[in-house]
Amino acid sequence: MISQQLHGGPDAIGVPAHDFSTNSNACGPCPQALAALQAADATHYPDPAYTALRTQLADWHGVAPGRVLLAASASEFIHRISAWVAQRGPRSVWLPQHCYGDYTAAALAWGLRPIDEVHTASLVWACEPSSPLGQAQAGLSQLVREAPLCVLDRAYEPLRLQGEPSLKPEELAQVWQLWTPNKALGLTGVRAAYVIAPQQADETVAQLEALCPSWPLGAHGVALLQAWVRADVQAWLHASLDTLRAWKARQLSLCESLGWQCAPSLANFFCARTTVQGPALALALQTLRAQGIKLRAAASFGLPGQVRLGVLPPASQDALRVAWQQLTQTGEVQA
Repeated sequence: MISQQLHGGPDAIGVPAHDFSTNSNACGPCPQALAALQAADATHYPDPAYTALRTQLADWHGVAPGRVLLAASASEFIHRISAWVAQRGPRSVWLPQHCYGDYTAAALAWGLRPIDEVHTASLVWACEPSSPLGQAQAGLSQLVREAPLCVLDRAYEPLRLQGEPSLKPEELAQVWQLWTPNKALGLTGVRAAYVIAPQQADETVAQLEALCPSWPLGAHGVALLQAWVRADVQAWLHASLDTLRAWKARQLSLCESLGWQCAPSLANFFCARTTVQGPALALALQTLRAQGIKLRAAASFGLPGQVRLGVLPPASQDALRVAWQQLTQTGEVQA
């Protein structure tokens, strides 16, 4: 039997017309990044050392190229570093209360035992803005001070709509920073990620590189990450955040008008408790999906009875409102 993790986005039915289930930038795709992908030369292997790409990413972050690791995706690196920890022992991991399911899946796959003590955990996961709540991670500075090895998932930092990062630059230099620009650029179909290693981690970097297969990035992954550090791409992203803020305010208001209880969030997504619960909620989500509207059930994140919604344009929001009202008013789903 094939093991399948729960994720948002397209499924066996296809691509939803109104996909609230992913956190991709709904203003995308970024035109400049898309043009770079279309111009990528897929007839040749990339440089196996990715020399130019590492230098570009390192210059953009103001670090030495030796601190840049490339990954096929965030999930690939999550499994790779979990495997590295499992090789060394003790096999333990600290997980946020609500988090991306691949942290747990990788821990289970590599025999890492979840524990509550940060200072004794072999691997500590952090994410800010967090998933699925889009909030600041409580006590992050203390966690970094206590954790022997901490990976900070920064997938949603480029999609932060308010607030500032909890960690200062000197604290960020102590953690492994995991970056996945495809979400911010609205190009999640291109799998490419990179990691900024902490200072004085040369030996661990070499060991993690040894665990990486050849060519983790194809030509399109390289093109995406090279586009990521361009000034015109960053300007597009910055402008898109203003649009997302306006759309988010509208979407929050719409959800609240339906009687939903929306949790605070700093990013382009949020969680909400709807007016139906239990099996009725599952039925409602199934019915909406059949109409081309997909929401992400948050039970797999440890939030039963809630849904996570990415911010979408007004037309998609209105489609959700109409469909939800029809469901509850016709008695198809009992509120």
